[in-house]
Amino acid sequence: MVGCLNSPRSHPPSPRQYIRLSALIARDPSLLRSFSVPIRAARSESFFECSFLISSDLSVRILQFVRVCRGDSEMAAAGRLDLDGNPIRPMTICMIGAGGFIGSHLCEKLMAETPHTVLAVDVYSDKIKHLLDPPTAAEGQQARHSWDGRIQFHRLNIKHDSRLEGLIKMSDLTINLAAICTPADYNTRPLDTIYSNFIDALPVVRYCSENNKRLIHFSTCEVYGKTIGSFLPKDHPLRKEPDFYVLKEDASPCIFGSIEKQRWSYACAKQLIERLIYAEGAENGLEFTIVRPFNWIGPRMDFIPGIDGPSEGVPRVLACFSNNLLRREPLKLVDGGQSQRTFVYIKDAIEAVLLMIENPERANGHIFNVGNPNNEVTVKQLAEIMTQVYSKVSGEPPLEVATIDVSSKEFYGEGYDDSDKRIPDMTIINKQLGWNPKTSLWDLLDSTLTYQHRTYAEAIKRAMAKPVASSS
Repeated sequence: MVGCLNSPRSHPPSPRQYIRLSALIARDPSLLRSFSVPIRAARSESFFECSFLISSDLSVRILQFVRVCRGDSEMAAAGRLDLDGNPIRPMTICMIGAGGFIGSHLCEKLMAETPHTVLAVDVYSDKIKHLLDPPTAAEGQQARHSWDGRIQFHRLNIKHDSRLEGLIKMSDLTINLAAICTPADYNTRPLDTIYSNFIDALPVVRYCSENNKRLIHFSTCEVYGKTIGSFLPKDHPLRKEPDFYVLKEDASPCIFGSIEKQRWSYACAKQLIERLIYAEGAENGLEFTIVRPFNWIGPRMDFIPGIDGPSEGVPRVLACFSNNLLRREPLKLVDGGQSQRTFVYIKDAIEAVLLMIENPERANGHIFNVGNPNNEVTVKQLAEIMTQVYSKVSGEPPLEVATIDVSSKEFYGEGYDDSDKRIPDMTIINKQLGWNPKTSLWDLLDSTLTYQHRTYAEAIKRAMAKPVASSS
């Protein structure tokens, strides 16, 4: 039966075959691995006109059937309701970028608290390995996750893989998290930044629009660029007026620096794909939601240079400061660390995304700021708080000289520019979804730095203990 389904052009099984196969897989889910990996999807209206090792539509139907066989349907039938009191039906979600920081936390949430199925698309799976690998079991016992059968990993690069359209076709919702989003890359890799955030996102938008599939697209708070207030003299009283610095999805202008400031390559690419998505909604009826994250912070964010990322790499501010703290080095403040930012805990932010997923009537057609305006600090203040928190977490005394100033040119290279403040207005997301962040800056840093210390401290000690190779 399996051999028949592995034929180059599979056909829908008979009801008897489907039931027999589903029951077989329910007893031994590892069989799915032998024939559930798609190899090529033809552009066609019919799922069964696609060429796969097994019909992709059937693969998902089998996963859903396995879920029912195992009792996961109890979760779906347990009365989960959306914000308007309607039952939430199980859905299949194609998550592009599932192996990253945000994707890994969203996958965890979906597996632990919902009946939804995830087709996880990425080139790496390290951060979701714990969801994909079977748990260890005592001798003679068979262990399984409660979410077995509800997450599939598809290793592919969306730049040049024809399987992507097939995965979007078989899903109810596509979430696009894929991006280059590290400030150090905006100057040094502007072409890659523009291609990754605009050109590579075009097929995703097109496939969703052409196949009438809903899209949740992750943008960035950087699309706002600079505040209106930043163009006023520093002592001007209007700089303290919220209208001159609070960023509103439906009112604030997007103000970027000059073309030679390549730091804006990221923000410009992200704004352009937002405009394309909005136009697809207006002209072709695409159901979309756009998310603008404001500095989401938590475990598994970015990388630590030389440990799980390139030694010469420059991650975002939290990972940069974490790396300095772990190595007992002064934290580097770019241009004195005077820029103001807000920070929100990843678990709070994921709650907002789940509300978007499960309340399409309230989320479709909207752009949402997702941040925590109560956690506003300058980057210098962030460094000071992180130093205090890490001393508590590690039991090590803080350095006598905790920070040093570096110029943006020295740290990021030519062409760097920055926004002065990024404070989100929360009116729309609160009105549509009733969401508000809960976690204080101290608590989110305590959780994150506890993870960083537990995960990296020993590895960094070993790396620093290695003798440096002589250049002679």
